[in-house]
Amino acid sequence: MSAKMASLVLEDGTTFKGRLFGASASVSGEVVFQTGMVGYPEALTDPSYKSQILTLTYPLIGNYGVPSDEDGEFGISKWFESSRIHATALIVGELSQNPSHWSSVKSLDQWLKEQGIPGLEGVDTRCLTKKIREKGTMLGKLVVEGTPAENILFDNPDSRNLVKEVSVKKPRVYNPDGNLRILAVDCGIKYNQIRCLCQRGAQVTLVPWDYPLDVCDFDGLFISNGPGDPQHCKKTIENLRKIVCVENPKPVFGICLGHQLLSLVIGAETYKMKYGNRGHNQPCVHKGTGRCFITSQNHGFAVDPKTLPKDWDVLFTNSNDHTSEGIIHHHKPLFSVQFHPEHMAGPADLVSLFDVFLDAVRDFKMGTANKSGKVVKERLTRHLAFHKSPKSEEFVRPRKVLILGSGGLSIGQAGEFDYSGSQAIKALKEENIQTILINPNIATVQTSKGLADKVYFLPITPEYVTQVIKNERPDGVLLTFGGQTALNCGVELTKQGVLEKYNVRVLGTQVSSIEMTEDRKIFVEKMEEINEHVAPSEAAMSVEQAVAAAERLGYPVLIRSAFALGGLGSGFANSKEELITLVTQSFAHTSQVLVDKSLKGWKEIEYEVVRDAFDNCITVCNMENIDPLGIHTGESIVVAPSQTLNDYEYNLLRNTAIKVIRHLGIVGECNIQYALNPESEQYYIIEVNARLSRSSALASKATGYPLAYVAAKLGLGIPLPDLKNSVTNSTTANFEPSLDYCVVKVPRWDLSKFLRVSTKIGSSMKSVGEVMAIGRSFEEAFQKALRMVDENCVGFDHTIKPVSEQELQIPTDKRIFVLAAALHAGYSVDHLYELTKIDRWFLHKMQNIVNHEKLLQTYNQDESLMPPEVMRKAKQLGFSDNGCLLYGCATELAVRKLRRNWNILPVVKQIDTVAAEWPAHTNYLYLTYHGTEWDLSFEESHVMVIGSGVYRIGSSVEFDWCAVGCIMELRKMGYKTIMVNYNPETVSTDYDMCNRLYFDEISFEVVMDIYEMENPEGIILSMGGQLPNNIAMSLHRQQCRILGTSPEFIDSAENRFKFSRMLDTIGISQPRWKELSDTESAMHFCETVGYPCLVRPSYVLSGAAMNVAYTDSDLEKYLSSAVAVSKEHPVVISKFIQEAKEIDVDAVACDGVVIAIAISEHVENAGVHSGDATLVTPAQDINHKTMERIKSIVHAIGQELQVTGPFNLQLIAKDDQLKVIECNVRVSRSFPFVSKTLGVDLVALATQVIMGEEVEPVGLMKGKGVVGVKVPQFSFSRLAGADVVLGVEMTSTGEVACFGENRYEAYLKAMLSTGFKIPKKNVLLSIGSYKNKTELLPTVQALESLGYNLYASLGTADFYTEHGVKVMAVDWPFEEESDSPNKDKQRNIMDYLEENHFDMVINLSMRNSGGRRLSSFVTKGYRTRRMAVDYSVPLIIDIKCTKLFVQALRQIGQAPPLKTHVDSMTSQKLIRLPGKFKLTLCSFYWGGHGVSFYDAIVFGICCLFIPPEMPAAADAYTHPPPLARILSPQTGQVQVVSHLQPSPFLHPLVGQHILSVQQFTKEQMSHLFNVAHTLRLMVQKERSLDILKGKVMASMFYEVSTRTSSSFAAAMQRLGGSVVHFSECTSSTQKGESLGDSVQTMSCYADVIVLRHPEPGAVEKAAKHCRRPMINAGDGVGEHPTQALLDIFTIREELGTVNGMTITMVGDLKHGRTVHSLARLLTQYRITLRYVAPKNLSMPVEIVDFVASKGIKQEEFNSIEEALPDTDVLYMTRIQKERFVSKEDYKACFGQFVLTPHIMTGAKRKMVVMHPLPRVNEISVEVDTDPRAAYFRQAENGMYIRMALLATVLGR
Repeated sequence: MSAKMASLVLEDGTTFKGRLFGASASVSGEVVFQTGMVGYPEALTDPSYKSQILTLTYPLIGNYGVPSDEDGEFGISKWFESSRIHATALIVGELSQNPSHWSSVKSLDQWLKEQGIPGLEGVDTRCLTKKIREKGTMLGKLVVEGTPAENILFDNPDSRNLVKEVSVKKPRVYNPDGNLRILAVDCGIKYNQIRCLCQRGAQVTLVPWDYPLDVCDFDGLFISNGPGDPQHCKKTIENLRKIVCVENPKPVFGICLGHQLLSLVIGAETYKMKYGNRGHNQPCVHKGTGRCFITSQNHGFAVDPKTLPKDWDVLFTNSNDHTSEGIIHHHKPLFSVQFHPEHMAGPADLVSLFDVFLDAVRDFKMGTANKSGKVVKERLTRHLAFHKSPKSEEFVRPRKVLILGSGGLSIGQAGEFDYSGSQAIKALKEENIQTILINPNIATVQTSKGLADKVYFLPITPEYVTQVIKNERPDGVLLTFGGQTALNCGVELTKQGVLEKYNVRVLGTQVSSIEMTEDRKIFVEKMEEINEHVAPSEAAMSVEQAVAAAERLGYPVLIRSAFALGGLGSGFANSKEELITLVTQSFAHTSQVLVDKSLKGWKEIEYEVVRDAFDNCITVCNMENIDPLGIHTGESIVVAPSQTLNDYEYNLLRNTAIKVIRHLGIVGECNIQYALNPESEQYYIIEVNARLSRSSALASKATGYPLAYVAAKLGLGIPLPDLKNSVTNSTTANFEPSLDYCVVKVPRWDLSKFLRVSTKIGSSMKSVGEVMAIGRSFEEAFQKALRMVDENCVGFDHTIKPVSEQELQIPTDKRIFVLAAALHAGYSVDHLYELTKIDRWFLHKMQNIVNHEKLLQTYNQDESLMPPEVMRKAKQLGFSDNGCLLYGCATELAVRKLRRNWNILPVVKQIDTVAAEWPAHTNYLYLTYHGTEWDLSFEESHVMVIGSGVYRIGSSVEFDWCAVGCIMELRKMGYKTIMVNYNPETVSTDYDMCNRLYFDEISFEVVMDIYEMENPEGIILSMGGQLPNNIAMSLHRQQCRILGTSPEFIDSAENRFKFSRMLDTIGISQPRWKELSDTESAMHFCETVGYPCLVRPSYVLSGAAMNVAYTDSDLEKYLSSAVAVSKEHPVVISKFIQEAKEIDVDAVACDGVVIAIAISEHVENAGVHSGDATLVTPAQDINHKTMERIKSIVHAIGQELQVTGPFNLQLIAKDDQLKVIECNVRVSRSFPFVSKTLGVDLVALATQVIMGEEVEPVGLMKGKGVVGVKVPQFSFSRLAGADVVLGVEMTSTGEVACFGENRYEAYLKAMLSTGFKIPKKNVLLSIGSYKNKTELLPTVQALESLGYNLYASLGTADFYTEHGVKVMAVDWPFEEESDSPNKDKQRNIMDYLEENHFDMVINLSMRNSGGRRLSSFVTKGYRTRRMAVDYSVPLIIDIKCTKLFVQALRQIGQAPPLKTHVDSMTSQKLIRLPGKFKLTLCSFYWGGHGVSFYDAIVFGICCLFIPPEMPAAADAYTHPPPLARILSPQTGQVQVVSHLQPSPFLHPLVGQHILSVQQFTKEQMSHLFNVAHTLRLMVQKERSLDILKGKVMASMFYEVSTRTSSSFAAAMQRLGGSVVHFSECTSSTQKGESLGDSVQTMSCYADVIVLRHPEPGAVEKAAKHCRRPMINAGDGVGEHPTQALLDIFTIREELGTVNGMTITMVGDLKHGRTVHSLARLLTQYRITLRYVAPKNLSMPVEIVDFVASKGIKQEEFNSIEEALPDTDVLYMTRIQKERFVSKEDYKACFGQFVLTPHIMTGAKRKMVVMHPLPRVNEISVEVDTDPRAAYFRQAENGMYIRMALLATVLGR
């Protein structure tokens, strides 16, 4: 059944269409908006909305349904604010159809129906809100479809006395036993006002609005809120005047309308506001204390404060629009407020005003009011003052602040601290405070030049931080911006008294408060003091205590370590055995463990809270975990704001959060986590993090509220209300953001990289990154987020995992896809709730997606039948174009085309923190399909930079550094920038980094959508790692301007075949490799090259992606168990070179000319993934000869790939030989490391080059005398069971780097930075192979000489004892020992490890370098390594690292001391000038141009004052350079190429006729193709070619032709030659001239003749009479050699290679000369041919025989569908009408084989479709948008092949 439609018509004629819900009635009223995010039942029953059409800006209304109308205390309705709905109609973005809440009895839709109120959903409420904001409140009418709009009149409620309509008709008494008599005048009272008075002991008499007032009837008077214009209440005003305007009045308190009435009584004036204040986050400042409170409001009129009489004063002022929010008499007990202190819905921060009022009434009644001198005004001021506020003289601004960073990225502590630290530095710089940062994480943005004044790359340990404090003497320190690392270090420094000794003040939250939140016992006590409850839990200091605690609490219990991050060492225990195992491991990391009662299945809710030193307190964001409690919040899918809390729960938890934060005395930002019972209002506090956390980064990005920046400012003692909201630039930062969208965060796990790791997720964090998606419905954001986590996923996909009830109950990293499968299989929501405890609301939303997917499938056969609405709904539910394609159109581009034809396009919306209530200057954007208008216009041109997406193993913060560096450089160069990224942990998604931030997917679809809207100058893809590179080709094919290296070249580097061929062409060696599609040939290849071999599958089933095989059995096992080897999924096997050195080269080139090279060497042998290797730069062990050879390789590859911008090479060196392993045409992981160590910012350089700036070549970067060592940061301790091995798959999660005067110093510091401890005395050795034992002998002897006690496993001990080293042998326990009680039991390795006896373990496994065991066999080595990690014992597992470490110990001994000139990097330079003064050099920006003092000195400008104008010397662009220059970064004049170096292989073709394909050898073809490839690039680069200048080509076509004739002519002209055209119909042929004579004549005029003739063999005959070279352009049904060449060239360009392909030829194979030549030519390759032809048009026998004679397999099929699945190249041809004798014969064959998008769904993803063209109908036009359709690219290739042929034949 389709929904009924209706429209909202505004008085200015604007119309909003939507779907009707609730009652089917047309109504009119005043249109207003409310920005609160909860509380729709309360809002609808608020009498102040009488006759108003209420718009709720938040998109998900109706989530928690509607409760029953039951009476609570005092006989007042428990849930509603009056007895019925007062609003006329409700307008929402989206209505929730399936509410889920324990209190719900009906849906919002049903309730509105019952009450006769219409609703409208599907409206762009943001657009409507902006309209009201700009034009003011308007009248409107909701018109149901079918009703003539003119029949419904506009109704202006302000013209009626609405108070009379809503007021009670006769008096009613509440709480008759109350001791104070309060008379409440009902102007439209909200029930909660009565409740607030009764709860405080009052007896309330509610009287009608015009009730005559008698002063004897009451002790105090209360005037309620109400609707409409106060001027209508003349009667009330008169009655009030008698009570108020007397010498000694009784106390009076008014709210909202009551406030306006009191103002009118005393003679002040009211006015109608433009659009009123309606929402739950209006900040009001109290005059007197300056404190700011968050209030709930709903009014359209205000009081003019200028008209107040002299005895009256303003009480509160709105911080945003500065309107008066309350009045008070100087000494009489009269006051009123404009806001609703009694909330419902909204915050209750000022509900205590009722206490002040009733206290005043009590005093007045007792007659003590005047005696005690308690004037209400002073009483209020005292009541609202914060007595612990710091005095201004106490607060001295620090001049220099030390910030502790978080070190290397690890699981649980990732890039979010780069973001928060960078924000803190920005905040301090704005206040002109010097900043010192300690952070060894070299890949971060915060450690870049230009941010902090000085950065120390040192371990964040108390020892090193103390040295820095001693050196720098800061007077302030920030501890909360570096995660748990910084916090723990800060706590330690305080305990040691270091901070006190050097007078360093902790800014923001004090260490005592931090300790309260970190020490569980103190925390519980603190919570009990304020009557809040923490989940029942006990702290234990030993295993025994833990067991006892668990028995008291009852199993299951949760075990956690105190002072740990990301739930380290935590887990659930269901029994005593599990408990003991967990606790024992936890004690390795900590001295205290926490045993918690399990609340598994409860909802987990988080709030982010901000508080300043003056006790102003707000909650910025609340978030709900979709996964119930029991799963660490970092492992959960999280949604913001919460979706299933009603107003009572939302504000209950909000108030608790504020209460807790105030009690703990936190200043800055913190987060609080709750467990909430899904069946009641019961909750527990789980924990408080008194620092910035992952959640705070998420909350900042989700709301647009910069938490870290604000927290840093608050730490300096700045009051929160003084800070501006940086998004609107007009409102205060003391507010709670309103969201009009939904945000979903999904974690990313990379568990497949690890061996033996458990995929279960729980209370310990394992995810390595996270994404955040924004949408205007949950489904939209949710599906976007799933695609962001993995670019190959199409969304909520049921095909990824099978249904498994076990996996639904015990969650794994892929549980969400199991859920999709279960919903698809028909599981009910209730059943799934029982299994997963995921709230039913979320399950219903997921069900919506599955249902729509099934609907899409019904249009599977013919998408043209699909109504556009079904497509629009799919997009609104978050389906991607690719997601719609699974079920309809054949390709993403086809869906895109269809969608664009239907005008289904995304709109751009802003995140402005205020739900459009205030104008925002924000550039923070997202795309959505729920909307009708864009929030911004696209006028200026920008440069678009694509970010790096989700952090994963292999792509982390280093790529964010590159993207940010690129944006910064572009801005310096004067460009406006666009950033596209979706990672909430990054600096690049900080809205003040770029001009426009699109927080959205990095996929072809979305980038293309943004590109089409913005039309930027170009896109930079090379700065975000691999993700942007993956979409380069697709964007390029849609004619996007890609800046930097051409995507064609990116493809040449990424396609193995092309890259390998290129290396061969330029004579650079590479390890031997081959792509194979069956096990047998794989083994054969391995035997040929010799083991070990590296195997890379293209498709992984389970386990690791790459592996090293040492024997046949390894290979066989691997190929059968882990990988599917097939034609569709081949494996690539390459020779694995052992004992080689690996070298990383990072470089920047301009147009192929390399301008900067940085070389780093690996410490480990080749075979350890470069991300896990220890890197040293500048290289220490590479000799001069090798260095020169590396440089020449880099130059050659840069030139060959025509690189413009960054690229990276990996080489291996062995026995003076260098081989290239891979090349990435983009930035690499080591770019930040080499840039910072060697002092040249490669990203800035690359950006300048990409934008066409001329730069000075840097050459080989040598550095400044320091050595940098980069060390990986592993997170094995979090990954239970994972084996600690280094191999070809990367397993580290981050990196650190330190500097030294030599590599030993740097290496030790870097190791210490990863948490490694220098061993004190005991070292355990366990060393595999004999070779390793021998190699390590000198090292072990060195350890002995250093005085270490050495222990070793048996084999190792034997070996070293023999060689005279004193080693104690220890063994593993024997399994059977447990049976026989042995008296003198030997201490074994396990015992020692459990007792933390060893300070270091050196464990080298047998199969070193790259191999991974697939068997589940548990080796002793694995157990040693795993236990070392579990018990936090430093572990070294690589031989080269062991040698380096011991060498460093020998040379340096303990931790190397700090050396400022080595360890730090400053943002300024100091230059000592002769004489008595010194200058600090830093760039000043004069008139928008950066000029440093240094330039000024050089240019002879006096430097001691700022020059009045810009020096002429600086050449800076004030505007972007013209486009042409960007697209072709050429230097100076256009280069002209006049000569090509032909290969010697092509000499035999010079001056020859080209008549048949049989002339060509495979080598000649290969070289011809290389020439064509080069020419193609020159043409694409718009190079002018003069190769055939002065030469003439004769074009003789006796048959019609488009492509062949034009491409030959174009080819000749592009090569600088000219063309003479010969046309049969205008030549002497008409007079009977023979072909031979015509050809001889033409050869007198031309240098080369191109001839086409309908008669087979005619060209060959004519060639005999021709003196000049002749090229056959087709002779009837005979040959067409140039077409065959261009066809093979196309296959090679598209797929990388021709070998191994299956080529299917379809159509008229009898007459098709193109297929004849192609089939002959293809016999030179290893291929399979398939034929699909009508019966009488099959391939001629002589061709079939010829192909068979070359040993090529041929197959015939009856239909395209049959032949398609294994086809790599589908070669379509037309049925040639001109070759048929009769029309009938032609008609019989015509139209038999037609390729449609539907048939294409059965084809491979990488297949190509070719056609020599022209086509008639054999390929439907819809296939053209398929990226696999290569026929027009094939036609273009024709020109390049013909250019190559002409150049070759004419010998140039």
